[in-house]
Amino acid sequence: MHIVTAEEMRRLDRITIERLGIPAVALMENAGRAIAEEIIALCRRRGVGRAPLPARAARDGGAPHSAGAWAAGAAHEEAAAPGAGAAWNTAAGRALRGGNPSGGALAGAPKLHISGDAALMAEHAEDEHWLVLVGKGNNGGDGLVAARYLREAGIAVSLLYAVPPESLTGEAALQRDAAAAMGLPAAVHGGGSPGFAGYSGVLDALLGTGAAGAPRGAYAELIAAVNGSGKPVVSADIPSGLNADTGETHEPCIQASLTVCLAFLKRGLLQYPGSGAAGRIVVRSIGIPAGLAREEGLSAYWLTPAVLEGVLGVDVSRRRVPDGHKGTYGHVLVAAGSLRMSGAGLIAARASLRAGCGLATWAVPGKLLPLLVGAAPELMLADAGGQADGTWNAEAAEEVLNLAEKKDVLAVGPGIGRFQEDKEWLKRIWEGAECPLVVDADALNILAECDYRSWKSRREPVILTPHPGEMARLAGVSTMEIQRDRIGLALSYARERGVILVLKGAHTVIASPDGRIFVNTTGHPGMATGGAGDCLTGIIAGLLAQGLEGVQAAAFGVYLHGLAGEKAALLRDDPASVIASDIIEAL
Repeated sequence: MHIVTAEEMRRLDRITIERLGIPAVALMENAGRAIAEEIIALCRRRGVGRAPLPARAARDGGAPHSAGAWAAGAAHEEAAAPGAGAAWNTAAGRALRGGNPSGGALAGAPKLHISGDAALMAEHAEDEHWLVLVGKGNNGGDGLVAARYLREAGIAVSLLYAVPPESLTGEAALQRDAAAAMGLPAAVHGGGSPGFAGYSGVLDALLGTGAAGAPRGAYAELIAAVNGSGKPVVSADIPSGLNADTGETHEPCIQASLTVCLAFLKRGLLQYPGSGAAGRIVVRSIGIPAGLAREEGLSAYWLTPAVLEGVLGVDVSRRRVPDGHKGTYGHVLVAAGSLRMSGAGLIAARASLRAGCGLATWAVPGKLLPLLVGAAPELMLADAGGQADGTWNAEAAEEVLNLAEKKDVLAVGPGIGRFQEDKEWLKRIWEGAECPLVVDADALNILAECDYRSWKSRREPVILTPHPGEMARLAGVSTMEIQRDRIGLALSYARERGVILVLKGAHTVIASPDGRIFVNTTGHPGMATGGAGDCLTGIIAGLLAQGLEGVQAAAFGVYLHGLAGEKAALLRDDPASVIASDIIEAL
């Protein structure tokens, strides 16, 4: 699935309207209906276990709205206006259609079967009353459409405008008039905190992707009030107060229970703290063709099995050929560890084997060899020279390069520490290794002190795997600045330096020099433990050894690493007990 910036979303929206001829009002209708469907689904989940209640008259007057009565009305409306029905039929909506919500044929017409629209059947609607907060722009228009559909499903709705309704323009103004004609009760925010006691939930349709800066005035007052209400909040497209591109949350920012993201996933929803403010995220089609993003050359993706297979060409099943042998799956060389931090190298080397490579050799300073014999029987050990005290030195680079001559990939950095002439050591390896190179941990800190753009260019890819602190040193900025826009910074760094960058952390970002971006959401907080990053280094190296290209190995490695972390957490009584070895064993 593509992820987009606010500007990219505006471009796709404009192309859909101007080139494809789909009216803006139709897109808004689809968006509002999708939001209403998700709110109704939320109401259904909350209603499980409730005793059935009799149908009641609508709070704002009119005939009783039982489920069966609404189903009949929906069927009649679609038959009378097939064009409108077709506009509603988004891919997600079609999947929810069908069934007989009214429980059978209508009384007096035993031969007539009316299926209605299961997506808009609100069970226990009489227990629901939603407050819809309406902003001035298209986001407010989406909320007004949703309000109409909620009301048609039998849910009581009240509108609260952040600004005078007459200030709405364009499609939002059309929806304002439609809501008024339908008789939806409405008020204008007059300052202070509105009462929430009578409402079962709040729809946030205040500010969309076009908003810039912190909310002000009535918007800020309403957001603060909603956050303090204790009510479940559903946000339309993005939570109001969230930067749609970076995930930065302004003060104040809606803290949503559910965000119904429209058309394409926004970048800010995959980056913290925005991802936390969004709650559960559902992406709904509104009629903008999914292939349009690809046609327009957009190349940022949410990393899923479908993206791994369809975009990157990775076989996620990790199949083995029947006549394969250890040579089929490649040989990894790991240059890592020192007397004080030998475990880092052991973790990386073991992880490469669990990732599926056929052979793995662990190169360490010679002093350590007698201490490591048998630490992992499946590993081969190699003497990389080094100092008498078990630390590395510049001369050890030549030993590493000799060992790397017949290897398929070289991983360097975990646990090597800092030592005299370490920059010369890394430069020799960088320029001399003729296989793909994975650089992590202490090697990244060494690299941060080098002008490696002046080094001899490499034919094989380099994959850097920094955590935010290491990335800050590489980029020469603060960790806070890294976290403020992880996607944007990772992309610019990868392009400028010609490397594949894996920016670790919650929702790891993989950036390629060719401009492709992948954001991973597998993983678990229990993975915040020493050695987890060394494990990822080994996984990526193991995949490279098996013949995957650089971006393939980086993306698939991050995805598998996260899945293994989730599995490891499930196997522990307390996820806080997860250690790096658990992640390796869960691969």
